Amino acid sequence: MLDKNKIAIQGVEGSFHHAVAQSYFDKNILVKCCFSFDELVVSVLKNTSSHGVMAIENSIAGSIIPNYALIDQNNLNIVGEYYYQIQHSLLTLSNQNIDDILEVHSHPMALLQCKDFFSNYPKIKLVESDDTANAAKEISKHNIYKRGAIASKTAANLYGLSILEDSIQTISNNVTRFLIIQKESPSIKVNYNKATLKFILDHKRGSLATILNIMSDFKLNLTKIQSLPIIETPGKYSFFVDVTFDSSSFFEKAQPILDMMTLELKVFGKYNNGEK
Repeated sequence: MLDKNKIAIQGVEGSFHHAVAQSYFDKNILVKCCFSFDELVVSVLKNTSSHGVMAIENSIAGSIIPNYALIDQNNLNIVGEYYYQIQHSLLTLSNQNIDDILEVHSHPMALLQCKDFFSNYPKIKLVESDDTANAAKEISKHNIYKRGAIASKTAANLYGLSILEDSIQTISNNVTRFLIIQKESPSIKVNYNKATLKFILDHKRGSLATILNIMSDFKLNLTKIQSLPIIETPGKYSFFVDVTFDSSSFFEKAQPILDMMTLELKVFGKYNNGEK
């Protein structure tokens, strides 16, 4: 039975996925915490969650390629997006300073994004974990002194930890784009200004340029293009594309032409641009 009040997130409460779910929907939502994106997708497909919140790209690290494949293979629908400014903090139990810390645990991406900060503290061992917030939760749950976690301020508040250092990421403008997905096709939107689609082309010279020219002719602004190999056909690629436009009528007019000019066209979602 579909639980309309539960949102599937990757990670535990206090994670960036959790913060996005609260920002996009409501702070009082119920969340289903999933260990992996595969588990998140299963929750949406089995209707144990009404929606899923899925990271798709980061301004520093780039695209999360496997998530494109998950959306495609499971015919999920994109109904929205959210851009979240990532701020990494160093969290510990109280009454410690940075010289007391021997290990810092976090997701590999968070460790990478804060590498410059820790270069000043060579005695601190950086340890990979499955989730930023879960690294914080472990410290709180087991009362682990001399260990830190890279996580959010939300995680600090949720698990009763102190913020030893704030905004320790190397690049201050660190933004992750999250997609809001669901199983069922959404009701038709009249006013939308962004779409995500996938197409496959003939393997011949100029085929991609032709499609890009069609998009330009119909006043579609290409904001993202990501190629993925087609596993069953070595040497062939599918293209995942985001386009924005001033009027939904522009896309509606372009869609049948794009359908005609491609071997396959799949529209994953028509929604409102979340970029501010």
